[in-house]
Amino acid sequence: MVRKTIEALSSQGLRVGGMMSDEIREGQTRTGFSVEDLITHEKGVLADIRSTEGPHVGRYTVNLHDLEMIGVRAIQSSIEDADIIVVDEVGPMELHSERFTQAVGDALHSQKVVLGTVHKRARHPLVVAVKSNTKVAIFDVTPENRDRLPAQILARIAPGK
Repeated sequence: MVRKTIEALSSQGLRVGGMMSDEIREGQTRTGFSVEDLITHEKGVLADIRSTEGPHVGRYTVNLHDLEMIGVRAIQSSIEDADIIVVDEVGPMELHSERFTQAVGDALHSQKVVLGTVHKRARHPLVVAVKSNTKVAIFDVTPENRDRLPAQILARIAPGK
């Protein structure tokens, strides 16, 4: 859903930056998650089942180095260089990094539109602040609505485009 929204925003001439996470799979098994800078397309490992150094979330070990060197840097550069800042996702893995939470806070306080995904059950103060902000539009993504949401988000972010 987020990738389709990014494509729709980009097709309207908007420069979309920030970070995106995705599954890493070996066959049918999810072995971790990647982090990608949406402007440079640099990728790293956000979390992996084989790593042992770093915070643990479930069966995954978070790679704070790649999160901060790729994800945080992507958010920070997008505050200056992009029309739309994507943060996918603000979840338990990412919230282990103070640099990440600071970068997200900076993005939210910028004059830019931030398109983010937030882990539904997260109770971190940053997530609580985002969810309680009256300027934030929150969409619950479900199998029934995920194909319609990119158009709805585009209409909200770039009306008339």
